[in-house]
Amino acid sequence: MECDLKTSRRTACRLSADSRIDIEFQDLSYTVPEGRNGSKLILRSVNGRFQSGELSAILGPSGAGKSTLLNVLAGYKVHHATGQVSINGRLRNLKDFGKISRYIMQDDLVQPMLTVQESMMVAANLKLDLNATQQEKCNAIQEILDLLRLTSTVDTRTTELSGGQRKRLSIALELLNNPPVLFLDEPTTGLDDLSCSQCIALLKQIALGGRTVVCSIHTPSASIFSKFDSVYIMSMGQCIYQGFGLDVVFFLSNLDLHCPKHYNPADFIIEVASGEYGNYQEKLVSTIDNGRIKYCEKNDTRLTESERKFSVNGIYAEDDTPEIHSNYPKEKLGWMQQYKILLMRMWVQMWRDKCYMLLRVILHIITGVLIGNVYLGMGVDGSKTLFVFGFYFICLIFFMYIPMMPCLLQFPREFQLIKREHFNKWYRLSAYFAALTTSTLPVHLVLGCIYVMLVYFLTNQPMELNRLSMFYFICMMTAVISESLGLLIASQFSIVNSVFVGPVIAVPFMLLAVYGFGGGYYSIPKWIRIAMYCSYLRYSLEGLIQTMLTGREKLACPEHEEFCIYTDLEYFVKEIGMQDNIIWIDIAALVVIYLIFRGGFYYLLRQRLSPNKTFIALAYVGRLVKAQFAR
Repeated sequence: MECDLKTSRRTACRLSADSRIDIEFQDLSYTVPEGRNGSKLILRSVNGRFQSGELSAILGPSGAGKSTLLNVLAGYKVHHATGQVSINGRLRNLKDFGKISRYIMQDDLVQPMLTVQESMMVAANLKLDLNATQQEKCNAIQEILDLLRLTSTVDTRTTELSGGQRKRLSIALELLNNPPVLFLDEPTTGLDDLSCSQCIALLKQIALGGRTVVCSIHTPSASIFSKFDSVYIMSMGQCIYQGFGLDVVFFLSNLDLHCPKHYNPADFIIEVASGEYGNYQEKLVSTIDNGRIKYCEKNDTRLTESERKFSVNGIYAEDDTPEIHSNYPKEKLGWMQQYKILLMRMWVQMWRDKCYMLLRVILHIITGVLIGNVYLGMGVDGSKTLFVFGFYFICLIFFMYIPMMPCLLQFPREFQLIKREHFNKWYRLSAYFAALTTSTLPVHLVLGCIYVMLVYFLTNQPMELNRLSMFYFICMMTAVISESLGLLIASQFSIVNSVFVGPVIAVPFMLLAVYGFGGGYYSIPKWIRIAMYCSYLRYSLEGLIQTMLTGREKLACPEHEEFCIYTDLEYFVKEIGMQDNIIWIDIAALVVIYLIFRGGFYYLLRQRLSPNKTFIALAYVGRLVKAQFAR
């Protein structure tokens, strides 16, 4: 259901006093492992405070640690971090903090093929209270679109938005449930000067509503620098200044560092942090005690030494939890409702990508006609039995590569969207997984039917409904297994690496599928025999052979042929060593492999989004091995 945004009534979007959040951190450090070289310290016991109602910026030269600090404060990276992060004077609990904070990442990726209004409505349906009426959702959407000046784009598809509009839409999607805390990583990246100024002005307006808005940013212009209520400047993982931006000139002048007239103060402090005016870093850090002086002036609730044992992962007693009010849904959307919303979103996106769908239809038709004509009429030709065997194998190769390749190309990009939406608590990962699994089934069934019908009738296969049905079913099982394999690979690699790894991994499946046919099975080494039955294509091929070649009369030998060796199909099946195979065992094996691949995809996807200790340990071992080979 769409909103009539012209008639929607606006509601207040300000936060009440008891919903405002002050973020404080003490002795915050972050290390990353470096293989055999030990670890690298990114953050070095930094301290600071970001207050509600203020727009705060984290600045620093490249490699200073500003993005790392933002990630730790947002809860996006907490492993290998030590120190304390407190909310309104009490230690943070990540689970509760995730309900009231939102993180807008640097890449302004938005769901393609949807209009701005549709994107906002999907977000509203997923994020707002279950009991919220349609009109209340429309009012919330209208207010945020007005605030971010996106009302004129409600009917524009996201792929047609400008860079600044996409950035504002990314912010609008996270403002729907009125979060008290907003983190943004490089919100001005890729924008021109005017768009940058507009973006910062909008963030300033959002902060005035009572929110705590914290962003990392590269050297801003002087006008943008003056709009920040507070700047936190870093150098080599330490804090060298925290306070009002324009006061940095007076602060540096006390250290005999004088900013030239008509010079951008932001550029000057970044140059100082980079060491262009000498080694002033240690002096600056000691002057403000790595951010502690400013922190202590404003913070009256110093944490005790006994509390220092807690790290930033937020483990603490329940009594320490501050009561925070936001628009986080009191009654969360159920799993089935999330599944339906995500499924409809995926179907709308697939339907609107008409060029891609048309390309797939044409590909199935052309390939079906081509293969059908290559093996034209061979299904009843006693002299072409070996060719028919090759036809079955080619059909399986087709249903291996065609469903796999789109996953390798599309899912690595889709993962970036999942990462943002899942971290910001849009939906359960299991609901997304179920929607993704079922959304592609109709496409596979329809396109697979087109191909199978073409090749089946052109090659003159047995006109029996049960054989046709089994042929189609086995081809579809091969397709969904191949898609699962593609998703499993794409969940761990970039687009370039996925496109390389996927086809390479598929080659052993093809080789093992036909290895050992024609006799000599028991002379094959045992480990190769085990590997052969890890190939799902082998089970598919055995299923097709049992379905299409057993239980049939002898084929006629054409008059122009002197001798046809394989007119007896039972004899042919025996010659290739498949006379003892049972089709239902092959089908059961295909189902098991499908569940393994799909389950593996879900597990790896979950671990990549929120890894457990075992996965972290394995990743660390992998880095050690990689470092060893690098030497």
